[in-house]
Amino acid sequence: MTRYLGYRILSSLVVILGAATIIFVAIRAVPGDPALVVLGPSATPEQVAALRTEYGLDGSLLGQYMHFLARMATFDFGSSFRLGMPATQAISQAFTATLSLALAALCIALMIGFPLGILCALRPNGWSDRIISSLSMTGQALPSFWVGIMLVMIFSRMLRILPSGGAETPEAILMPAVTLALPLLSIIVRLVRSGLLEVLGEGYVQTARAKGLREPRVVGRHALRNMLIPVVTVVGLELGGLLGGAVIVETVFAWPGLGRLLIDSIAARDYSVVQACVVVLVLGFVSINLIVDLLYGYLDPRVRVGS
Repeated sequence: MTRYLGYRILSSLVVILGAATIIFVAIRAVPGDPALVVLGPSATPEQVAALRTEYGLDGSLLGQYMHFLARMATFDFGSSFRLGMPATQAISQAFTATLSLALAALCIALMIGFPLGILCALRPNGWSDRIISSLSMTGQALPSFWVGIMLVMIFSRMLRILPSGGAETPEAILMPAVTLALPLLSIIVRLVRSGLLEVLGEGYVQTARAKGLREPRVVGRHALRNMLIPVVTVVGLELGGLLGGAVIVETVFAWPGLGRLLIDSIAARDYSVVQACVVVLVLGFVSINLIVDLLYGYLDPRVRVGS
């Protein structure tokens, strides 16, 4: 297990280093002096020199790269000229909002999608299976911005029971979380259904039934664990996608999250915040994938032995 964990951590560090290199090259590839781009043409030479020193732009390319990696290792990305605060402080506020939204969407998708998928698998080709499967395909096909706008029109404009945007009240998270959860919920329903149908036909499940075990015990103890690996894979990848891909939902509902902060910072050329956003997103995605890999080793020891 130690060797397996060490290999996965090393792979994650390589991915983080590659992402950091891409960020470094992208910032330097912007036409013109990044310091002048940030400060504008009215900046004084002293201001430009100070900002170049802060970004580490006054040395050789290799020196700039090492300086960038050293600052990234300590999460020091400088200050945001647009927000007037350290970039890490702006990131921490936005990341908390995005993480709460992503976890709420994940909980909704799991609590609804898992039981519906099990119901479809236990009654294949029945009326419940056909209705749920059709609705899940429809939910996956609907664009998030349209779902968000419809929810705002119904629950905010017509019924007036939920706020249309912002994060001032606890119930404000409901509509963006549902909007974000809908595609993932649809995927989970279909994965659980197909995986459970495949497992229920295996010999060990038939043997458990022949021993007289009740169906809930057969499904819960013998079948579910053996079909969790594809579900864990997709849920892990989708959670990473929720962290970085909630830009549209955050824009529709004016949610003060990481995706919206990244888009605003790119538009304003606030490179300190852009770098910090990308690094945090990469770290989040890599961490989630590492957790998924460790769950592989727990759910299926053959993965650990094969590594």
